[in-house]
Amino acid sequence: MAIANKNLKYLRKLRGWTQQEFADKLRIKRSLVGAYEEERAEPRIDILEIVCDMFKLTLDDILRKDLSDNRGNYLAKRRALKLSGGRSDIPFVPVKAAAGYLAGYADADYIDELNTFTLPMLTGGNYRAFEIIGDSMLPTPSGSVIVGEKIESPEEIRTNNTYIVVSKNEGIVYKRIEKNGRLKNKFNLISDNPAYPPYSLSTDEILEIWQAQVIISKAVSTQRLDLNQIASMVTTLNQQVNTLKKKMN
Repeated sequence: MAIANKNLKYLRKLRGWTQQEFADKLRIKRSLVGAYEEERAEPRIDILEIVCDMFKLTLDDILRKDLSDNRGNYLAKRRALKLSGGRSDIPFVPVKAAAGYLAGYADADYIDELNTFTLPMLTGGNYRAFEIIGDSMLPTPSGSVIVGEKIESPEEIRTNNTYIVVSKNEGIVYKRIEKNGRLKNKFNLISDNPAYPPYSLSTDEILEIWQAQVIISKAVSTQRLDLNQIASMVTTLNQQVNTLKKKMN
């Protein structure tokens, strides 16, 4: 069963896990992972089944195919299979994976490992879904999932549309984008909640932009603003307008 041993080691390294991290996920001892990888022991079928579920493989894949030697073909076949159904598989980036996404957003192998889903109204495009937290885009509630379509060039940006912006310093944020009238290489990012002031990002800071197409949120999490919240927002907005007027004068 040497191929299975080799595949376990390859898959562990593909995710960037240590032997201890892999062992914790499989609920076995680290020494047993080492024994598998060094071919001093044969992996149990129940362990291989867990690995198959984790990496979306079959037992035949892990027992009979050398995944490391056929890495390119194997991953290419998986991607082609996903696209063959017509509907686009949408990779999902939860909040807990945000840090890893900033490092792996351009790595096809990393993206291929993300959980995916499909939506009947979206076909044939390059889509990605991001979980957002916080109240900066109310009434869109915290915990919503924003499904965006990839923007390949800043010229495609339309003022006041909403976008997921992935940047080096700000991470993953959901904002409206306004082109900066004075500086062509800068964009203003604006929250729907006026309590959050706008800020600017330069194009060289931005890694990716995804135009929002669908917002998914739990019905129970829909928030309703009370009169005090509305009054507070109006007051904050008036203050910002007055500040801008003073600057202009």
